[in-house]
Amino acid sequence: MTHKYKVTGMTCTGCQAKVQSLLSAVPAVKKVSIDLEQGEATIEMDRHVSTADLQTALKAHPKYQLSETPHEPHETTGTDEAAKPWLSTYKPILLVFTYILGITLLTSHDVMQGMRHFMAAFFLTFSFFKMLDIPAFADSYSTYDILAARWRGWGFIYPFAEAALGIGYLTGLEPLVINSAAFLIMSLSIVGVLRSVWQRRAIRCACLGAVFNLPMSTITIIEDGLMIAMSAIAILTAL
Repeated sequence: MTHKYKVTGMTCTGCQAKVQSLLSAVPAVKKVSIDLEQGEATIEMDRHVSTADLQTALKAHPKYQLSETPHEPHETTGTDEAAKPWLSTYKPILLVFTYILGITLLTSHDVMQGMRHFMAAFFLTFSFFKMLDIPAFADSYSTYDILAARWRGWGFIYPFAEAALGIGYLTGLEPLVINSAAFLIMSLSIVGVLRSVWQRRAIRCACLGAVFNLPMSTITIIEDGLMIAMSAIAILTAL
């Protein structure tokens, strides 16, 4: 069953991610979609969850107030994100990849150099978007990443870790160390992504920080998987 609720007090994407995270933690809640502009939460449940229980989930943050919509709640078959055209939904990340690929092709002379340049541009670009609003990214990332969910501080460190990897690839510092770090970090990241996609959780992907409202999907799996594969190949080559 799926119901809509009014949520007041949300003023930014960080608020959106926080409310989504808190409501997603309620037992029997399967998916939570937040419409920041309309101030609405669409919640899919395995069984009925009372409004009081949902309100209790937000009690630690009193500025967020949840209430039933004026009309009687009704079941829905999807979310606004699902209704949007695929190209429109993923246009930001597709453009980013196109630019990164273009830079790589223009500056590389062989495959291994191309991989290094691609990964440098990838990590530096993605860390830039995350650093535009690190607290909002940390809130969003904690909704699905296995490490950030247990230790929120990882969400604050992650953008700087990506930046460090980007600089490492760009300057060619200690290839074995840099590639091993990238392999470990991206392998940890993909676990939460895979779990969220398999569970079909309607949550926000934090790959481009809090700037764009991208849904979690197979695009994120491909993104992380590509970095894992490239770093693994580079490690084998360096051995």
